[in-house]
Amino acid sequence: MPNNPPGGLGHVPVAVYSCATTSTALGESEERGRYYADARHWHVAGVWSDPDPALPLMERPGWQAVTAALSAGMIRGVVVSSPTHVAADAAQFAALGVLLRDRGGFLAGAPNGTPARRTPGQARSRRDLADAASGWFTQPDTHEEAGL
Repeated sequence: MPNNPPGGLGHVPVAVYSCATTSTALGESEERGRYYADARHWHVAGVWSDPDPALPLMERPGWQAVTAALSAGMIRGVVVSSPTHVAADAAQFAALGVLLRDRGGFLAGAPNGTPARRTPGQARSRRDLADAASGWFTQPDTHEEAGL
């Protein structure tokens, strides 16, 4: 599994995969997948696509290249702009995620809307809020921060 810091941020190599019949749809899908990965500071190690959604997933050349990259350790995860690019329904998407997890990777579906870009400062704020909510308070590093 990816060794990410809390919050899902980290320099994890991923593939962006899409499957659509038009070059416009493929381009939009790739852009959304790249944006999703970039917002999490994941490194896009490769982009693969297939033009025929009617072809079974395991027979698609682009998907075969993705799974080969995962097996070779070139990538740790796969980002798709929509679960429909790799699965017929949510259950099939979840099952594919389990299959990739069993091979040491992960599957992420980018949401349809434009995701809010997260900065490292926002990630730290989220961790601090989660720590405070759980009762785990961090101590200030200096007396000045503590107001002393």
